[in-house]
Amino acid sequence: MRIAMVSEHASPLATLGGVDAGGQNVHVAHLARALAQLGHDVTVFTRRDDVSLPRRVWMQQRVRVVHVDAGPPEPLPKDDLLQYMGEMAANMRRDVARYRPEIVHAHFWMSGVATMGVARPAGLATAVTFHALGSVKRQQQGAKDTSPRERITIERAVARAAQCVLATSNEEVFELVRLGVHRSQIALVPCGVDTAQFTPDGPADARGTAAHRIVVVSRLVERKGIGNVIAALANVPGAELVIAGGPDPARLGDDAEAVRLDRVARAYGVRDRVELRGRVARQDVPSLIRSADVVACTPWYEPFGMVALEAMACGVPVVASAVGGLVDTVIDGVTGALVPPRDVDSLARVLRELLASPERRARLGHAGMQRARARYDWSSIASDTARAYAGAVAHASRRVRRVG
Repeated sequence: MRIAMVSEHASPLATLGGVDAGGQNVHVAHLARALAQLGHDVTVFTRRDDVSLPRRVWMQQRVRVVHVDAGPPEPLPKDDLLQYMGEMAANMRRDVARYRPEIVHAHFWMSGVATMGVARPAGLATAVTFHALGSVKRQQQGAKDTSPRERITIERAVARAAQCVLATSNEEVFELVRLGVHRSQIALVPCGVDTAQFTPDGPADARGTAAHRIVVVSRLVERKGIGNVIAALANVPGAELVIAGGPDPARLGDDAEAVRLDRVARAYGVRDRVELRGRVARQDVPSLIRSADVVACTPWYEPFGMVALEAMACGVPVVASAVGGLVDTVIDGVTGALVPPRDVDSLARVLRELLASPERRARLGHAGMQRARARYDWSSIASDTARAYAGAVAHASRRVRRVG
């Protein structure tokens, strides 16, 4: 099958760690590669954010990335990109006609706008993965939600227009149905993990003198709940906390969230036990995770949560917030522990209990590794995605025949 993906702000070639560079970039990159391994041809369209970028780049055999002119060729906050989606659609049309994809898969709601502008006039089947729903974000963040005010209305229209919506969690399925998307349009296809890269075996980062290590790998944004982990650390004696993510280490002092987290650590008297490491190269993340006794993933809300999967694949137990896709991924008491979001006392208690029991950590870690390999390997996710594509193409074909 010839597949086009549209990922307007999240290039599969991007360096991770920035405010708008994270799980979606990883998802698009690994899904494209895994689909290629199944014999499909994939073209990923993403917005040009650097004037020096070539028009086309081969990621690997059968996977090309096309940089599309849409707005100024420079990094822009994703919330500012909606105004350029018409331009992106117009500048994709020639390449779409050239590559003749059988389906166009949008990643994120604004990519859905560009996708519909290209695919519907050409009669192409469409799929969309939202990666986060605006209605949930608005509910969780309230006045702090910086999304364009028309996001939810546009998101609903994109979801209803697509032949297939790939939801990454059961919570998202329920929300899509609530928004008026017919259940037959929705396929539950979670994110995946590279089980060849994230394994229990391999090098682990050197540890300090603390008895235990807790690791957080995350973009530095407030809703990720990193401040809650720092606050909990005050009641977890003998543990150090390593926080990986954000800008390069030399620039942490210029990052507003890093500065805020530093203040939180000082306020709770744990600054000497907290390391803000900054951006960590993707290839170095597994060794950091392996060095942990526990990985904490405690966002206030989370559409999926890929780091929890990566920790599970490495055989490291996860303490996660009981929100979004984390409820599907982490089986409480089996592959990790779930705690209420923003509940610092519960988080501290669970961390203390886990760190006090190496036998339990080993049991949870082994079960997590087995679950990651059995359910979330990218080859399985790509197979599920390809089946969803086939259904969408068939649906689009039937619609064209009815119209004709």
